[in-house]
Amino acid sequence: MVFPRTGEGRSTSALGRAVVADALRAVDPVGARSAEHETNWRHGYLGHFRRLVEAGLPSRDAALTIARDGLASLHSRMRVLGDDGRETGLDEVFADPAGHEPLCTATVTGEGPVERELSLPYRGRRLRGDDLLRQLDAWVTAGVVEPSCAEAVRAVHAHPDWLDLRDQRVVVLGAGAEMGPLPSLLRWGADVVAVDLPRPEIWRRVLQTTRRHGGRLLLPVRPGADTDGDAALAAAAGADLLHRLPQVADWLRGVEGRLVLGNYVYADGATNVRVATAVDALTGHLQRHREDVALAFLATPTDVFAVPADAVRHADRAYAARGPARRALRVLSGGRLLHRNYPPEADPGINDSLVPQQGPNYALAKRLQRWRATVARDAGSTVSFTVAPPTRTRSVVRNRALAAAYAGAHRFGIEIFEPATSNTLMAAVLVHDLRTGGGPALAHPWQDEAYAAAHGGLWRVPYAPRSALGLAVLLGLGGARA
Repeated sequence: MVFPRTGEGRSTSALGRAVVADALRAVDPVGARSAEHETNWRHGYLGHFRRLVEAGLPSRDAALTIARDGLASLHSRMRVLGDDGRETGLDEVFADPAGHEPLCTATVTGEGPVERELSLPYRGRRLRGDDLLRQLDAWVTAGVVEPSCAEAVRAVHAHPDWLDLRDQRVVVLGAGAEMGPLPSLLRWGADVVAVDLPRPEIWRRVLQTTRRHGGRLLLPVRPGADTDGDAALAAAAGADLLHRLPQVADWLRGVEGRLVLGNYVYADGATNVRVATAVDALTGHLQRHREDVALAFLATPTDVFAVPADAVRHADRAYAARGPARRALRVLSGGRLLHRNYPPEADPGINDSLVPQQGPNYALAKRLQRWRATVARDAGSTVSFTVAPPTRTRSVVRNRALAAAYAGAHRFGIEIFEPATSNTLMAAVLVHDLRTGGGPALAHPWQDEAYAAAHGGLWRVPYAPRSALGLAVLLGLGGARA
């Protein structure tokens, strides 16, 4: 999977400009031209990704058109480079899987207990029962999660039988991801189909997790490889979505039972767009060949979302109650710092939490997932799409500026989650969505995206997130170093 050749070489910026412009063209031709003529995409992409959301707000059809046209543009532009050096279109990637032996399946059954009670690791404790319900209430009061998120988790708590997912085959693409649901699903006794890179260190961790819990793991292995013992199995396991996509597709087509395709992949830089495109191509292929495919996504909170009027009112109340020091800081900065999150009484509001340091490739990869969720839901598929909380993952703490911003975020009412808390909370929402057909039927795609969001407070704080980002970095530098 490679970027198309242009006059700039295989340019990620050229692709980003073109895809955003194509997505906007039918509903916002002025926005499309603006994206096409952006001369500094690396820093100027922020406004164009916001415009993708704004242009879709007038109607459901507008949002669907943007999603469909964005997907079509990416699929028509991205290329596949064969082992022989021949370059073809993305649509041809599944045409000829010959030349590589098919993947085999290894099955590992956990040796631990199966839990049938929802519990949540949080700040050194494991919350159950009333303690869990009180924490959900506290998060709603503080504006850390949307009320619909708390309601979804409460429903799972009230129906512990929902945790038994043995009637599903949950595919976890990115099985070793910190934000993925694999540990929780195995704890609840599910059958998990795991896909990740053929790197023994990833599979050693996954196998250790499997052994501790009561679920069952199905994983791809090289044909003819020695799989006797976990060390040999870790060395033989894995499948590279970028380079062996047809083989992964054929393997997943053969998995028995209802398939839930969970997208939890991540890579640094431009590779993130490549792997996101590969997963999207895989998604479309499986949907064409199986009628039972449900989809699951975790959205990043550091993106642009339309948010409900209740979140706007919450932020407005906090803005009106801000202290004199912060009022003065806004005046002294000439309005550049700590400006209000939303215009008064906006409905819906636009929460712009894009972080420049994450870059346009990250934004495009995540937007691609949102477009696929929108199109699939409209076509009648069961879709679990949830905004996950800001989380101290390894990829975040490697970036010094982001790590510092996260360390200082609590000063502005934003809660940063630990990975174990995030992935368990999001796994509970996934269970809710699978048991309720993807959640309630809502009128507009922006409402689907806002449903059950656990944004950490970004939607309900008084200040537009980027206007507080620099201060959060300064305040958090000491904590980040620690």
